Amino acid sequence: MPLSRRLILGTALAAPVAVTAQPSWPTRPVRVINPYSPGGTTDVVMRLMAERLERAFGQPFVIEARPGAGGSVGTAAAAIAAPDGHTLLITNTGPLTVAPTLMANITYRPESFTYITMFGGAPIVCAVRTQSPYATLQDYAAAARARPEGISFGNSGAGSIGHLAGMLFEQAVGVRLLHVPFRGAPEAQAATLSGDITSLWDTIGAHAGAVRQGSLRALAFTSAERIGIFPNVPTVRESGFPSVVANNWFLLAGPAGIAPSITTRINEVCQAAMDEAVVRERMDALGLATLGNMTGAQMQAFVVEEKARWAPVARAA
Repeated sequence: MPLSRRLILGTALAAPVAVTAQPSWPTRPVRVINPYSPGGTTDVVMRLMAERLERAFGQPFVIEARPGAGGSVGTAAAAIAAPDGHTLLITNTGPLTVAPTLMANITYRPESFTYITMFGGAPIVCAVRTQSPYATLQDYAAAARARPEGISFGNSGAGSIGHLAGMLFEQAVGVRLLHVPFRGAPEAQAATLSGDITSLWDTIGAHAGAVRQGSLRALAFTSAERIGIFPNVPTVRESGFPSVVANNWFLLAGPAGIAPSITTRINEVCQAAMDEAVVRERMDALGLATLGNMTGAQMQAFVVEEKARWAPVARAA
């Protein structure tokens, strides 16, 4: 064989086979579905994380609001997306554990998702506008007893954890409230402030600013203990209704089948972000307490347990 041919053949055999190399992730902007309208706790938490993820991975993380049906519309859209890591989901208790029991047409299940990061949990607040005659939860309960369905309450939709917390209160007091679902927390708050509805039962994060400013009066929280950002507001338990304890947790997920090499990297960035003082301060302001850095399997088991816990309440609704 001529020397020139031997050199060419040797070079070809030594060269890496580029066509078999796998592309790195992400190769394009990552879509993060928020199943509620902008401005709620899910939106605020994800915007904090998106900034850090963009810096870490060099691609935009675009938050897409897909509200409707208590968060189940956007959650269903995420469940059927391609599991390539370019579609993620920021979601919470309602769409994953309550809506599947409440709504017969929902096709996704806890196993429909890859679980990536647990951000923490926050209580539900029962709040009225400051012009309301109800100064305490006992006042509110007395009015509800006097007027069946005369007291209305709003939140982020049918099947949201706020809806279920209101249902727990109904069961504890033996009353009937009028539930008015909205597409997100901002709409529920606007309706409460305008007087279109009497009250809201919703995650505190989206309403903490209005409570601090004095436009909303927090009557009670569904946490087991008082929360640090509002130490003067009692719990529902302290107000005489010990069975009403609820927590809305928030997590990042994606369609089932995303590669662990991708989810591990995302989780690492998110966990590092939550250790930043500025992010922790913002989370605390939302009333969001850590639930620990769970593995994907632990998060799925947690979702299954929460679904079983809320199923009897959802069926009663």
